[in-house]
Amino acid sequence: MSGLTPTENEHEEEPGFSLTKALEEVSQQGYAKIAALQEKQNLLSSLQVILSDTEKSNEKAELELRAVVRQTLALEDDHDQRQCHSRALWSRCVSANNHTVALQLCIDGEEEDARTVLAGYNEYRDKMEGHRAAVALAESQTESHRVLEEKRKLVRALTQRKEERRQDLENPNGKAIQEAKENLEKQIVVLRDTIVSKREQLLKEFDTHTQTKKDIEIQNRRHEAILKRLRCQLNKAQANHRNLSGDIHHMERQVSELRGQLNSPGLLDQRSGESTIS
Repeated sequence: MSGLTPTENEHEEEPGFSLTKALEEVSQQGYAKIAALQEKQNLLSSLQVILSDTEKSNEKAELELRAVVRQTLALEDDHDQRQCHSRALWSRCVSANNHTVALQLCIDGEEEDARTVLAGYNEYRDKMEGHRAAVALAESQTESHRVLEEKRKLVRALTQRKEERRQDLENPNGKAIQEAKENLEKQIVVLRDTIVSKREQLLKEFDTHTQTKKDIEIQNRRHEAILKRLRCQLNKAQANHRNLSGDIHHMERQVSELRGQLNSPGLLDQRSGESTIS
């Protein structure tokens, strides 16, 4: 051994040195691959956490979407009920208008009755004129003196009564005329009161109908605004749902690719080589 030259000793030590260096390089590469694998596992864990959070957000968005859909359906039902109520109010308005027409016809009939009563009064006066003419004709007929005297007495009585009646009729303040006027005035007052009452009732119903129509229009505008806002929210929620679904699909594809990379043959060979080295 002592007879060997330094050059020969260097050649004998060089193979051992190269093997140690190779083992160190392989160990370093193994550590690097282990670190890379650990980093990928950490990335996979973080992706799984993100996927879980995304699924929870998706479930929450679906719940919100269902709530918005239910609220939208409820508002549509309420809108339909409002429309039915509006149609019922319109029917009431038509009925009130028909009632108004019927009242106007009743007023026209009462006025016609008043004119008929006045015509009856004129006819009665004409009959009295005919009665006076009949009395004059009876005076001109003489069957006998006794009958004539009786007739004269009767004629005088009738003439007196006729004169009284005539004076009563010709007198504007006479009893018959006053009674007829009082009856006519009573009927006219009753008719006027009825007309005034009916007109007040119609005015009240018209005001109620106008106010109800305004309230219905305000409610319809309010519900249309709410329905429009809810539809916007529904469209926004559906858009967010589509975006979340796309992100979930993309993340699931990335997870599948990472799992495929973890299960690839080259990575398995690297794991087996690292196990052999260790």
